[in-house]
Amino acid sequence: MAIEAQGLEIRIGARTLLNPTDFHVAKGDRIGLVGRNGAGKTTLTRVITGTMLPTAGKVRVTGKLGYLPQDTHTGDQEQTAIDRIMSARDINSILTRLRKAEKDMTNPDPDIMEKAMRRYDKAQQDFENAGGYGVQSEAIVMAESLGLDQEVLKRELGTLSGGQRRRIELARILFSDADTMILDEPTNHLDADSIEWLRGYLKKFNGGFLVISHSTELLDEVVNKVWHLDAQLAQIDMYSLGWKAYLHQRAVDEERRRREREVAEKKAERLMKQGIRLHAKATKAVAAQNMMRRAEKLLENTSEAQKKEKVADIRFPEPAPCGRTPIMAKDISRAFGSNIVFAGVNLAIDKGSRVVILGYNGAGKTTTLRLLAGIDKPDTGEVVFGHGAKIGYFAQEHDTLDNDATVLENLTHVAPDLNDTQARSILGSFLFSGDDALKPTRVLSGGEKTRLALATLVTSRANVLLLDEPTNNLDPASREEILKAIAKYEGAIVLVTHDEGAVKALNPERVLLMPDGDEDLWSDDYLDLVAEE
Repeated sequence: MAIEAQGLEIRIGARTLLNPTDFHVAKGDRIGLVGRNGAGKTTLTRVITGTMLPTAGKVRVTGKLGYLPQDTHTGDQEQTAIDRIMSARDINSILTRLRKAEKDMTNPDPDIMEKAMRRYDKAQQDFENAGGYGVQSEAIVMAESLGLDQEVLKRELGTLSGGQRRRIELARILFSDADTMILDEPTNHLDADSIEWLRGYLKKFNGGFLVISHSTELLDEVVNKVWHLDAQLAQIDMYSLGWKAYLHQRAVDEERRRREREVAEKKAERLMKQGIRLHAKATKAVAAQNMMRRAEKLLENTSEAQKKEKVADIRFPEPAPCGRTPIMAKDISRAFGSNIVFAGVNLAIDKGSRVVILGYNGAGKTTTLRLLAGIDKPDTGEVVFGHGAKIGYFAQEHDTLDNDATVLENLTHVAPDLNDTQARSILGSFLFSGDDALKPTRVLSGGEKTRLALATLVTSRANVLLLDEPTNNLDPASREEILKAIAKYEGAIVLVTHDEGAVKALNPERVLLMPDGDEDLWSDDYLDLVAEE
């Protein structure tokens, strides 16, 4: 048994995410963990992996555990991508010794050179005993299967895009030889070919894994069990079924619970009425109290049928007045070290225009948005903001949020004129109610951070929205809400996405193809490139 939980209970403030629960993940278990955004799926994975303490109970892990969190801000930013992947096994420390010895072997001091040569021989022997270049080749092949070419693998983490760093972390976990894996949204930032490769890898994986994913295609192909984290009952409903069978059985279970509830409510109502009549007679007071207690017990012991789950009310703001061209990029370029991401890009964002940016991962899509938002500066050229330009930027890595601040503080930072009641009302429409508003942002799941970042946009009165993968980490209902908001927004939008539905909702006029910076009128022929990036 690789993971075993006993009496595990999780509470955040006054809210109970999980009542005391026992479960295990064994070799061969391929579990899909599902539930609405904010139910506590990411929190549960943090508790299992030991990055967060439970309220009660314990988790025991045997063997090697690999964990892919939603937040990929990990690793030394000066470390190369291939070294980050290799660090999942001990062989990376040997490579570090080899490189240090190689460097010292060029030292003009003969004593230092001689010692370095001896260290090199020892490190080389250790490297070969650990599998040598065959293991390194394995890491490279795995990385290439996830769309990371050898040029990217040579670069430092700090020079890479969020999507590239995310895929490096995924490659690292898959390369780690873990007995059990916990993968939180592993398909984020993957193109269609990489997703197909990942499905095949997970189907053949010999250990056990638990995966959180909004990709029903992935769940349908790879899982043999489904755990539904019920946010209302704070419990895990465990199904030893594949995805389609689970959906059918869950619908059956919900209908049964609804019927049980109706029967219990009718019986409880009769008992209450009898109890009230008996209570009027002094001699029958004890019998009346017993009847009322039986009625209450009936309702307590019957699982409440699922209420319709709340969905975030996402409505982008009415844009503030602005001039004809709120943003203009003139011959902008960006490089990281010797790596030129793009050069000579020109783009005019007119009032109300709708532009989608396409290109392979690492082509500079996110970098372009950051330049347009004024967060970063181009190496050459300039970004000019027109009269009345008011920019709203949604970052795929949620960089605009202060992780050390509370949910409420993040909102009031961007909208200081809001009073507490107004701020809480806006947060409530994005499903942050009561004490949720006082949670530190760092403990939020990816979906919750997405909702909070969108809430900050709502207060901004922006007339240009720069949206970088806005549908990532969202459940289907919340995704539909943001697609409606994109379709209805009257200001300008520049969109980066792998989601074809988001592009269709945008109904773009133009497309900017990166890294070449070629601009073209939109055609549905470009839709094929969206998911293939």
